[in-house]
Amino acid sequence: MSSLAWAFFALPAAIPASIVGLNLLTWTRGRQGKPDGRLSVLIPARDEVDQIEHCVRAVLKGGVPLHEIIVCDDGSTDGTTELLARLQSELSLLRVISGVTMPEGWVGKVHAMHQLAAAATGDLLLFVDADVRVAPGGLQLLCGLLPGASVVTAVPRQEMPTAAEGLLMPLLHLSYVAWLPMLLIPLVQDPRVLAANGQVLLIRRTQLDAVGGMASIRSEVVDDMALCRQVKSAGGRVIFADGRDIATCRMYQSRAEVERGFSKNLYEGIGGSIPALVFVIALHLLFFVLPYVALILSPLWPAWAVPAAVGVGLNIALRLGMALRWGHPLWSVLAHPVGIIGLLRIAVRSAIWSRQGRIEWRGRTYAARADRGP
Repeated sequence: MSSLAWAFFALPAAIPASIVGLNLLTWTRGRQGKPDGRLSVLIPARDEVDQIEHCVRAVLKGGVPLHEIIVCDDGSTDGTTELLARLQSELSLLRVISGVTMPEGWVGKVHAMHQLAAAATGDLLLFVDADVRVAPGGLQLLCGLLPGASVVTAVPRQEMPTAAEGLLMPLLHLSYVAWLPMLLIPLVQDPRVLAANGQVLLIRRTQLDAVGGMASIRSEVVDDMALCRQVKSAGGRVIFADGRDIATCRMYQSRAEVERGFSKNLYEGIGGSIPALVFVIALHLLFFVLPYVALILSPLWPAWAVPAAVGVGLNIALRLGMALRWGHPLWSVLAHPVGIIGLLRIAVRSAIWSRQGRIEWRGRTYAARADRGP
C-alpha cells in the first residue's frame, strides 16, 4: 500500500515540479538587440477606449526604431474611434484603419490581424494586443531573439488585482511551464512541441506570406498556436519567451471576464476533442488535487501521510517558484487545488460552448466547432 501511495500521491507531483524548475532556470527572458528590418507594430482594437492610448504610447517607449504603428479599429462603438483620431493627429508614426465587414468563417481578431498585415509596409510585423503595455526597452529584449528565428512570441507579466484573477490567472503560466521545457520549442521541429502567446507576437513578413498569411488560420480561435504551428510545419523556427520584462497585461477586468475568456480558448487550446479534455482533467486531478485529498484523508489511512505530504509540498514549491518569478499573489499558492478545480469546471463549460456554437467574445458568436479527434 505504501508503494502505491508514493506512486499516486508523490511521483506524479514530482513531474510538473521538475519541469517548472527547469523552466525557471532556462526559459529565456529576451536578449538585447535591434530589429533587422523595418518594424511595423500592428494593434487590433475593438472597444478598447480604456486601453488603446496606453498601449500605443508604451510601444513608442519600447527602445527600438519603429517603421510605423497601425491600429485596426474593428467596429468599435465605445469612443475608441474618436480617441484614435486624436492620437493619429498627434503621433506621426500612427496610422488607423477601419475594419471591414468580417466574412463568414473568420474569427474577429484574426480578421483584424489579416487587415493589419495587408496594410503594413514593414519587413517585421509585431502584433500587440490592445491591453498590453510594452515595458520601456521591452522591444529590445524581443528583437534580440529574432536572429535565426521566424517568429518570436512572449507571454507578458500578467496583472491580477482581484481575487478571481489571482486564483485563475497564475494557471495561465502553469499551462506553459508545467508540461514542456521551453528550451525545446526552437530546437525541435515537430509542430506539436509548441507553446505561444499572441499578446506579443513578432513574425517576419516573408514567413507569414510563406504559410498563406492570416487567411490560413481564419477560423482558429486560438490563433497564436495555430499560426506558430503553421510556421513550424513549414520549416520555420519559433522562439517563445518569458515576457515578464518585455511587457505587462491585464487580460480581464472581472471574474465574469476571466471565466468567459478562459471558456473561449481552453477547449480549443487543448486540441478541441473530448478525449483530450478527459485526459487533461484526469492529469490535473492526479497531479494537482489528489495529493491534497490524500493528505486530508491520511488520518484514516496513515500510510498515505508522508507520500501525500511530499506531493503537496512539491505542488507548493512549484507554485511558490512561479509566484516569486511572475508576481503571483502568495495566497494563490495555498489556494492551488481550488484554482485547479475552478479551471477544470471552466474547461467543461468551454467544451460545451465550443460544441454548441456558443463561443461569444467582443459581441461576436462563433459557430459550433467539430470534435477534432484525439
